[in-house]
Amino acid sequence: MTLTTLWHALTSDWLEYCGVITTLLGIWLTARRRLISFPVTLISDFVYLLVFFRAALFSDALLQLFFLAFTLYGWWYWWRGVREDGEVRVAPQSRQNLVISVVVGIVGSIVWGLLMRRLNAALPFLDATLMIFSLVASWWSVRRHISNWWLWIVVDLIYIGEYIYKGLLPTAALYLGLVFLAVIGLRSWNRAASTQQEACLVS
Repeated sequence: MTLTTLWHALTSDWLEYCGVITTLLGIWLTARRRLISFPVTLISDFVYLLVFFRAALFSDALLQLFFLAFTLYGWWYWWRGVREDGEVRVAPQSRQNLVISVVVGIVGSIVWGLLMRRLNAALPFLDATLMIFSLVASWWSVRRHISNWWLWIVVDLIYIGEYIYKGLLPTAALYLGLVFLAVIGLRSWNRAASTQQEACLVS
């Protein structure tokens, strides 16, 4: 690869690299339960809206619009928790909520996949399933449920294969990093939940 070719690749994909950086930073801050994660995540949501639309991954592009809404809601919801509790606290998830979320995810994946197939989207059913369950994981995240990290690990692993297939190699590398960040987030939130339980026992 010549210097000219390398420079062209870097400059033509600068938007995708910007998305990679802001997404990694946003997830890392979320794993540490920091409110500043939300403005950073807003930037990455908007950047990837443009990246995915350009790649004709319409479900992923639309997903970023939902992410924008969830990010704004999560910012408010976490800020309210900090105001009331003095910190962002991990919240338990009921079995009923878990089951309902998974059923809604399955039904939503089928319905959205059929629509995307009619629109001739790339990988309509796979992309639709990943989109819907990314929304489920995002909802669990803004509601501060630990299970969001388990679902992100599964979704991100599948996304890696999809992005390699579509030739979005920087984004595939990003999602590999997101898997590791999700593992870090899972461990961090588990420790936080244990600390909260111990504090409740002491009080």
